[in-house]
Amino acid sequence: MNLSNVVIILCRPEESRNVGAVCRAMANNGLKNLRIVGKKSDFDEERVRILAIHAAPIWEKARFFDSITEAARDCTLVAGTTRRRGKKRGKLLLPEEFAQKASSITSDGKVAVVFGNERTGLEEEELDECNMGVTIPSSDEFGSRNLSHAVQIISYHIFRKSLEEKNMASRGYTPVSLERLEKTVSEITGDLQKIGFFKLAGRDDMEKFWTDILSRAALSESEAKYIEKIFDKAAGLSGKLKTEK
Repeated sequence: MNLSNVVIILCRPEESRNVGAVCRAMANNGLKNLRIVGKKSDFDEERVRILAIHAAPIWEKARFFDSITEAARDCTLVAGTTRRRGKKRGKLLLPEEFAQKASSITSDGKVAVVFGNERTGLEEEELDECNMGVTIPSSDEFGSRNLSHAVQIISYHIFRKSLEEKNMASRGYTPVSLERLEKTVSEITGDLQKIGFFKLAGRDDMEKFWTDILSRAALSESEAKYIEKIFDKAAGLSGKLKTEK
């Protein structure tokens, strides 16, 4: 995870103090790239700095744009934070799922996370400028969340993912790629099919289930091989028991 390639975009924020608090949340998590859809003259410099405290340099280097599209023009992935699913956005990722996805991109490209106006969130047209959605679960009784709190949650998961990767690297640990993971998933579902766990028609759903689970686990090569051996042995034992009967 290259944190310098993570961009936070605030779309039409209204409250200067919220912008300052966002700067502080970003600094807590090692993020420095702030872009704002709006004009710098719309904000009270003093109010921003009061809440930013020692994170004021993020505000000072913030860039201003007329639209999300312009603000994210150099980004590979643009994720809008929302509770609205919409037909075009597909599955809304949880913060930890988004961090996982962002990790595979930030080594070479930029990833942007877009946060909407404090009162209205991102409008439908603004969400259409994003190519995926991220959602932060909250109570049905009180779903609204302060802008800086939302930024803090997303930023924390990104920062935590970067720490996990550093710890893995320090131990000489390299997670397998999705391409390599396909082999493990194929072994698992093949063995389950051999023992009659599911019909052929259910294999695709089963493969998706195991891919989702194991990709989040970030397996090493040795762990992937060990799992394959477990399922191979289970299938072998099942076949032996049937033969003995």
